[in-house]
Amino acid sequence: MTSIPRPARAARAQAPNRPRLLQALIDAFQQPDIRRKLLYTMGLLVVFRFVAHVPIPGVNAALLKDAFENSALLGFLDLFSGGALRQLSVAAMGVYPYITASIIMQLLTPVVPSLQALSREGEQGRNRIQLYTHYLAVPMAFVQGYSQLIILEPTGAIGNVTLTGPDALPTLSAVISMTAGTMFLVWLGELITENGIGNGISLIIFGGIVAGLPTLGPSIIDQGVGFFSIGMLAVIAVGVLALIVFVQEAQRRIPVQYARSVFRSGRMYRQSGQSHVPLRVNSAGMIPMIFAFSVVIFPATAANYLRNQTDVSWVVSISNFVVDWFGPRGTSGNIVSPVYMATIFLLVMVFTFFYTLVIFQQQNLAENLQKNGGFIPGIRPGRPTAEYIMRVLVRITWAGAIFLGAVSIVPYLLPYVVAGFRNVNSLTITSTGLIIIVGVVLDTMRQLESQLMMRNYEGFIR
Repeated sequence: MTSIPRPARAARAQAPNRPRLLQALIDAFQQPDIRRKLLYTMGLLVVFRFVAHVPIPGVNAALLKDAFENSALLGFLDLFSGGALRQLSVAAMGVYPYITASIIMQLLTPVVPSLQALSREGEQGRNRIQLYTHYLAVPMAFVQGYSQLIILEPTGAIGNVTLTGPDALPTLSAVISMTAGTMFLVWLGELITENGIGNGISLIIFGGIVAGLPTLGPSIIDQGVGFFSIGMLAVIAVGVLALIVFVQEAQRRIPVQYARSVFRSGRMYRQSGQSHVPLRVNSAGMIPMIFAFSVVIFPATAANYLRNQTDVSWVVSISNFVVDWFGPRGTSGNIVSPVYMATIFLLVMVFTFFYTLVIFQQQNLAENLQKNGGFIPGIRPGRPTAEYIMRVLVRITWAGAIFLGAVSIVPYLLPYVVAGFRNVNSLTITSTGLIIIVGVVLDTMRQLESQLMMRNYEGFIR
């Protein structure tokens, strides 16, 4: 006979002075099934961190470290590998190729008729699209792995990178190892999603970002930053985190009414129910920032490669101009140019609207409401409902786009605000990383909250 869980009121009565968060954690570990899911999730994250420290052969660790200190592109890619790219391990690409494949499939779904038809077939269609995403992730991992080796080759951290000649076998083995490491991490993430707590892919990225936190403090102190500057950084970080949480949770709720027919005692009755459609202010998450940084960093990286490979004066001059004005650090290596920050800000806003509208078109909210007998009070069903939701979505997306654009340039504004950070080369946790951390933590807390509420316990969120 199964025992009934102890209600939250009894738990609080026995421990009235215990903090609510601590009490919720204790309640979670008291339930065998939730405890098993939490330990399962933690165990697979530990496996991920072990894999992240398995390097590919033939890597010069000292030159690799110097390369990451002087390349913003490598630092950006290292964010999604969970620090594994910094060590050039078999998991150097993390789950980034899978994320790229997922984004491509999301953008292709409303364009390709066959994919659009699959998306409307319910769970079976979504599983088929997920399978295609896995198939696409493999060649993308191969191409991205080879590209990363090409980027690292001029630094001397790795030997000759080629797919022909006597050096083809070491290059091919390294790329295959990195591709296998990526798909292994994707498999771990799906295991966490199925048997653990939270979204597995997001948790793997989260685990890699958090793993770099212990080195953040010593790296800043070693570069001569004063205590006042560190205090200012802490204040700014807390303010940015509070703003991220506020905007990530902000939503516009559109009221919806449902009319249902109920057959009772031989007669048909009409019943009405009320609900709402939540439209998030930031529906795109951190995807626009990934797009924007990828687009902006590429020209400066290509220009930097060209000026190091040629002696032609006009090519070097153009390359220096591109690096100075569109590079994340310029030739001085300290303060970025206003042109770079303005470009990032505008691109983030553009991609926010683009990605939000693409996702909105895939959801078919107006059509689904009409099929389920729902309607917005004062708005006719069908096309008028779709136009109304679109107007509301565009208005609130302005706030989300401006927020993402402002948060994306916060790390680059630090040297202008705090003088002590003029000589700091880079910060480990970027604004993109902060948004990922906040999003993953909130999503995991919601899932754990639902597990506790089903067992008559109070959770984390009021």
